[in-house]
Amino acid sequence: MGLILDSSVVIAAERRGDVVEAFIEEVVSSAGDQEAALSSVGLTELAHGIYRAQTPAIRIQREQFILELLRVLTVYPYTKNTALLAAKVDGEQQIRGVTIPFPDLLIGVTALELGFSVLTVNLRHFQLIPGLKLLQL
Repeated sequence: MGLILDSSVVIAAERRGDVVEAFIEEVVSSAGDQEAALSSVGLTELAHGIYRAQTPAIRIQREQFILELLRVLTVYPYTKNTALLAAKVDGEQQIRGVTIPFPDLLIGVTALELGFSVLTVNLRHFQLIPGLKLLQL
């Protein structure tokens, strides 16, 4: 069992000025000593924030935080199987009139494929993915 960290959790930690190792220890201990990881889609969202920074100082801070995260966390790729699962979940939900924002869908199905939960600040979109286990920070 493990946890995929949604970008919202990581962004909140970076904005609070958390030290990466302490942040990860807190996450792991509060979630019952599970592996914490990122999805490649979540990493894309985080890296995107570097380039949207309003000042050079914020850009450097974000980049350093992400680089430290990458030293301690596994990043799980978006695979062929993940793509097929995403298509299934999204198609079945859309037929019911439910729209899941694409990045959250991809992060969520990465966790589903691995048998992991998603740790997020915002449950709203992830709750739309059937069978996905969620934890809120």
